Amino acid sequence: MVRGLYTSGVGMMAVMRKFDVISDNIANADTTGFKKDTVITRSFSEELMKRLDDPASNQTAHSVRVGRVSLGVFVDTLNTNFGSGAIRITDNEFDLAINGDGFFTIGTTDENGEYAEKYSRDGSLTVRNGLLVTKDGNTVLGLNGVITLPEGEFTVSEAGEVRVNGEYIDTLRMTSFTDNQTLRKYKDNLYSTTPESELTNFQGRVQQGALEASNVNSISEMVDMITVNRLYEANQRVITTIDTTLGRAVNDISRK
Repeated sequence: MVRGLYTSGVGMMAVMRKFDVISDNIANADTTGFKKDTVITRSFSEELMKRLDDPASNQTAHSVRVGRVSLGVFVDTLNTNFGSGAIRITDNEFDLAINGDGFFTIGTTDENGEYAEKYSRDGSLTVRNGLLVTKDGNTVLGLNGVITLPEGEFTVSEAGEVRVNGEYIDTLRMTSFTDNQTLRKYKDNLYSTTPESELTNFQGRVQQGALEASNVNSISEMVDMITVNRLYEANQRVITTIDTTLGRAVNDISRK
């Protein structure tokens, strides 16, 4: 009985984690280039149960095998779905979308002043102090470093070549990886690499005047949220039932 209490408790913790992830997906349904997350759960290893010193058994041994039992599930991994979102035409010259696999390379500086390169699918860019930056103020990197833009008509080719008034400025440093699952979400809709991340050639195309929408399906996420909520309530009822039964065992049965 107590085992069931812990099993339901662990299940509620896993369900709460799922609820948090689904809530984050819904909150970012309109975030440019956002990729949805999915919680992957796994069952604890099964344990062999034995009945000890059972007088009703004819076995000479001190224990009798009852069978195997699982102690519930736990959150194993958080998987990011890197599927492409829909391309939305904006006709804004500083809006860029990526058709295919790949990321914009972004230069960031953390609160300690340390510089690092991150990666993003969010191509809603702007110009500040002559620098091409993201909406959060992080610099967009080209093959020659930070991209500095003079005044004039800004154009970007499918290969990422940046021109102002027809004059070549730099080429966007587009980055692709052999396995996007090795990336980790950072902040500000950015991704960071891990030791397992390996670079590969960029095979996509840059589309100017467009943005990639989030790949979150709000309706599907709402259905998942309802399902998760019911799972939480079911585990909650199990715990309540066990707690009530234990209370009766302590307060009522012990008096007889």
